[in-house]
Amino acid sequence: MNRNNTLSLSVMSGKGGVGKTNIILNLGYALNRERMKVMLMDCDLGLANLDVLLGISPERNLHDLLRSDVDTEDVLVCIEEGFDMLPATSGIPELVEMDEDLQDILFRKLINLAGEYDYLMLDLGAGISNTVLSFATLPQLRIVVVTPEPTSLTDSYAMIKVLATQRGIKDFLVIVNQATSPAEAAQTFERLDAACRNFLNIELRNLGFIHQDRTLVEAVRRQTPLLKFAPNSPAAKDISAMARKIMRYREDNRERILGRPILKDFPSL
Repeated sequence: MNRNNTLSLSVMSGKGGVGKTNIILNLGYALNRERMKVMLMDCDLGLANLDVLLGISPERNLHDLLRSDVDTEDVLVCIEEGFDMLPATSGIPELVEMDEDLQDILFRKLINLAGEYDYLMLDLGAGISNTVLSFATLPQLRIVVVTPEPTSLTDSYAMIKVLATQRGIKDFLVIVNQATSPAEAAQTFERLDAACRNFLNIELRNLGFIHQDRTLVEAVRRQTPLLKFAPNSPAAKDISAMARKIMRYREDNRERILGRPILKDFPSL
């Protein structure tokens, strides 16, 4: 049995439009700039956006990976050296509500290659569809992205509640995005954490916050990752700080990670 050196994590949100895909893309860039080898997997199977943020049109995607004659390497897109992506597609009904057989095909192909990376990062769709919930149970870490908007908090609480009560998942990290100040970010996290502690007996972990930053909007318009477009902007610095926290977690828990499969339901690694 190979010893696992890969940390898997997912980035998810209770509602769309909170910046989840932008965050995972730029976290990947930040980790890669620390000489980490990173694979992103676009698991937003209904509304895939990673390729749009990069301004690329991949020839193949996860839908092709379900075919027996297509391997993971055939679908993989190189973003930069040591930084790769598995793109998804939009508007394919059988992918939006992927059954267990299709999930098994997809991840058994993925797992053969994932061990070559330091980080495997899954960009999940928003909400609580069966596919999102299934994908959320697989990685070693789960990151929930929220904004100060009340609807973001209520939807994220609902998602955490379903994962806790139906899937037994009780460990979550939280990123507060689009915060106007450290005080607003702290208040946002505390509101969600208090609800989870009082009603679910779950204590969340605060990974940090990202400033509201006009530069990020411009980077999206230019289809260029923020860390490449404006690496010294406030939001870029926030994301880089989070990437360093994730790296410290990986180092601090290296022995525990080495003894666990990259994805929990696929113990072959």
